[in-house]
Amino acid sequence: MRRSSARRLVSLAAAAAAVSTLLAGCFLVPHPQPRPGSTSQVTTHTDEKVPADLTRFYTQSLTWRAIGERLDAATVRVPLDWSKPTGTTIELAMSRHRASGQRLGSLLINPGGPGGSGYDFVAQSADYVVTPTVLARYDVIGFDPRGVGRSTPVVCYTDPKKQDQLLYGTYDAPYGSAGWAAELNAREKEWVAACEKNTGPLLGHLDAASVARDMDVIRAVLGDRKMHYLGYSYGTYLGTMYAQLFPTKVGRMVLDGAIDPLVPQLDALATQMAGFDSALKAYLTNCLASSGCPFSGTPDQAMAQVRHVLDTVDAQHLTGSDGRTLDSATLGTAISETLYSESSWPSLTKMFSSLRTGDADRVFAEADQYNNRNADGTYTGNSTEIYTAVTCDESDIATDGVDVFGDLAKLDAAAPTLGRYFAYDDTAVLEAACDNWPVKPAKLPTVFDAPGAPPIVVIGTTNDPATPYQQSVSLAKQLSSGFLLTHHGEGHTVYAQGDGCVDNTVDDYLIQGTLPASDPDCH
Repeated sequence: MRRSSARRLVSLAAAAAAVSTLLAGCFLVPHPQPRPGSTSQVTTHTDEKVPADLTRFYTQSLTWRAIGERLDAATVRVPLDWSKPTGTTIELAMSRHRASGQRLGSLLINPGGPGGSGYDFVAQSADYVVTPTVLARYDVIGFDPRGVGRSTPVVCYTDPKKQDQLLYGTYDAPYGSAGWAAELNAREKEWVAACEKNTGPLLGHLDAASVARDMDVIRAVLGDRKMHYLGYSYGTYLGTMYAQLFPTKVGRMVLDGAIDPLVPQLDALATQMAGFDSALKAYLTNCLASSGCPFSGTPDQAMAQVRHVLDTVDAQHLTGSDGRTLDSATLGTAISETLYSESSWPSLTKMFSSLRTGDADRVFAEADQYNNRNADGTYTGNSTEIYTAVTCDESDIATDGVDVFGDLAKLDAAAPTLGRYFAYDDTAVLEAACDNWPVKPAKLPTVFDAPGAPPIVVIGTTNDPATPYQQSVSLAKQLSSGFLLTHHGEGHTVYAQGDGCVDNTVDDYLIQGTLPASDPDCH
């Protein structure tokens, strides 16, 4: 599903770029001194071993500008292509919430995606990102990864009307037919051409290995010998990749809502769709026990009623107040928006109730929130572009030998209620876009064990719809020092959301470096 917040599932596993050529000519970077009267903050460590052609990146100064109370921002430059560090560079945007107490270092944050803005996550809601205890002790750093938001961005369509057609446009042929697949392919081919024209070479360098190398530069210029990191959802994959490439530079690392990086893309999507079906059933069980529920009978009967709504909505040709026509794919997107968190279940009830009366506006409102579409028809950020671009750069979806119809069959089998309808605006789109992608996907790593890294905390929620619990279990086992922290409950990601067991365990680890002897099994 496309989403730019911490609650997203994400395309899996990027290839680690070759390291050997970058290790030639390593030397000790001297510690530059601030220029008299300069506003720049020079924070590169002494004794930082880097290749000679990377010196300019690891020794660059940061100029921080105030953007709010205890908040400031800066930019850092990194190579566009890490295999050619003397070539073109790109810019990364960072925000910082400064520690108010005795500072332990920097804590780098990624909220998920791919496409989530860490800059906005910290600048707009630092007190939501971590607990007050951690906020007082760390400089909390958000960054927009390469291609995202305020960093050198991926740009595809610049006309919001074209973006509307891409995300909400209906098809002449029925969903699931050969005619629909041909229309979809033509639509995505045009979009990919716009991405290539408006983005250029960056389009082929968005993989997680490149981002992990960017993160190491950020660590160094912030003045930290070790990488302290908190990643949510896709951000867990970035953290895993960093740990694999730089295991001895890992400090304290927390991965919440984790991804198993070795699961093939289609298998991961099928598991995710099954997770959404499970979350829907949990919602319906709760709804049926409440007044005003628009469904009836047992949870299984209610699941069948939801499938009937999805099966029949296309034929109704409902329109929103802005003239957009509602189809089953947009309804699937809207349902997914409300299943990431139990707190959104009342919104889902209102949406289904409104839909029964022929009112499509609540569906569009949820889908718009998912797609970062504003009320005036414009879009915020570029999460759709990044989600697709990173997936095509990293995954095997275009090379796994399964076509769009095979994709639909697998997802329908995994999630008999929602799978196919979620896939129309997600998996099928990815398949068509990546089939037309101008660069080959990176090769997948075969091992993610981060040998020599200190303990890495992996948090899994038992009924997480977006990154199912088993992926956290698997990742914790793969990592040589993985520590599984289980949360029994609903929703995608859990730290800093009020569960005392989870929050206290993570805080003790981040502040004191201590962990319990075994999984505390939080309820």
